Amino acid sequence: MSFKNALKFLSAHPLIDAAIQKEAYVPLDLSLHNNDLKGVDVSSSKDLEAYIWKYLEQNNARVAYGGYLERRGIYRRSSYFNEENKKSERNIHLGLDVWIEEDTPIYAPLDGTIHSFKNNTNFGDYGPTIILYHEFDNIQFYTLYGHLSVESIEGISIGSFIKRGQQIATLGVSDINGDYPPHLHFQIIKDIGDYHGDYPGVCSNSELQAYKENCPDPNWLLKL
Repeated sequence: MSFKNALKFLSAHPLIDAAIQKEAYVPLDLSLHNNDLKGVDVSSSKDLEAYIWKYLEQNNARVAYGGYLERRGIYRRSSYFNEENKKSERNIHLGLDVWIEEDTPIYAPLDGTIHSFKNNTNFGDYGPTIILYHEFDNIQFYTLYGHLSVESIEGISIGSFIKRGQQIATLGVSDINGDYPPHLHFQIIKDIGDYHGDYPGVCSNSELQAYKENCPDPNWLLKL
């Protein structure tokens, strides 16, 4: 079975409250091509948050999601992503974002174990992050959960078993989540290498093919 088919075959628990119906989800475009963002100061977490909540209200939705392989302008505010050589600018998003209120509980989509966790405190980074390790039909992979609350990484242990549907975290506020509106960054990683509690969630165009292969579309699993 291919990796893609394996993910599609799996029955994932929703990342947030299972009682929220799919009709309450709406796709959100934060790419450079979204003309509506031209009037929004995306360098301000408050302005971006106001835009997202207004978008949810206009669409009669509770949850906004999307962002896989989007080229975004939001990362230009941070030297962590912006290098002097523009050819190596990191602005392509490798995960799927789920935008919803702070303190929202986050649930494990699959059985797994805690691989690692860390508070990534660079400006524009993940903030508190948890990575789970999964095995299925001789296939091994990892899932990353970024922009969590500090409490989410307190009192947990590497190697602990996590059951599908078990709450693993809550969402953090902008002061501790890398300075973003509250949301979850969810990413699938085939080979995590030597990373612990962290893995690139944004890449440059020159790196895209390799990262696209190693970090497949999360919606193969989530089916939003």
